Amino acid sequence: MPTELPSGRVQPRFAGLATFMRFPRLEDAAGTHDWVVYGIPFDGGTTFHPGARFGPRAVREASQYVKPASIELQVDIAKVFSLADAGDAPVAPFSCADNLDLVTDFAKTLGGAGAHLLALGGDHSVSLANIRAAWERCGRPGSGLALVVLDAHVDTVDRVWNEPFSHASFLRRAVEDGCIDPTRTLLIGQRGGLNTLDDLAFARDKGMTTIPAAAFHANAADAAAHVQSFRRRIGDAPLYLSCDMDCADPAFAPGTGTPVCGGLSSGALLAQVRAFAGAQLVGADVVEVCPARDVAGITALLAAHVAFECIAIDAVGRAG
Repeated sequence: MPTELPSGRVQPRFAGLATFMRFPRLEDAAGTHDWVVYGIPFDGGTTFHPGARFGPRAVREASQYVKPASIELQVDIAKVFSLADAGDAPVAPFSCADNLDLVTDFAKTLGGAGAHLLALGGDHSVSLANIRAAWERCGRPGSGLALVVLDAHVDTVDRVWNEPFSHASFLRRAVEDGCIDPTRTLLIGQRGGLNTLDDLAFARDKGMTTIPAAAFHANAADAAAHVQSFRRRIGDAPLYLSCDMDCADPAFAPGTGTPVCGGLSSGALLAQVRAFAGAQLVGADVVEVCPARDVAGITALLAAHVAFECIAIDAVGRAG
């Protein structure tokens, strides 16, 4: 069922309540929904700069000028989907484990069983809650969901300071939970220094596919071909997409907690999301926006566009 969004020619985009892309609030929108956006204002799992707890507000604010029709994908998400903003999940600021349980329980209640959930972080630890919810809504497939992660880091560390649920460990925990199929997992954008080379062992041993940032700089066409190869391999498998904003180079996304030089440009990052147009996307998240370190709001703006593209790639497959 299409969503009626307020026109910028009737209500200025700088006025009114700042929901994501000016979607109706979930409590004001009757019926079932295809996509529900919600925030997770938690950064208790961060290992460097804090502040991502303020990310959902910043992304919503930046999204006021993001419009629903995509030039690149030739689809209007407001004409394809019923869309709503559910506000923010309750959080447990001092416990990563308690927070994951609280957010997962909240996410299970949103928009009906058929609704897909797009979470705005928050640090990357919160992704595990939304992945769990998406997996359950798909009927808990035994093989786990296919996964695309756009991130400067691998995020498969076992523990940091004896914490098993930090933002450095969400992917390892998702695999251990059975939510994710590691053999159908693609990691895009990894780069920079590691604590040791053993940090790569889990992803390698579990059969994950990695395309580091350097591959895009060395030969962008070849790197894009590898992305397309993965896209063909997963076919119509239920797919989850997670974007950590540090996948982008700090020149394009300075407002993040763990910036690493040598990342993707804004255009290249958006292109990787669009590469999955028509895929069976069942959930997504955009995380690690740290407004206190942002410059002119450009990180929050890019994050808002990434979130829009996530919904748009699903609309491509359902527009007909």
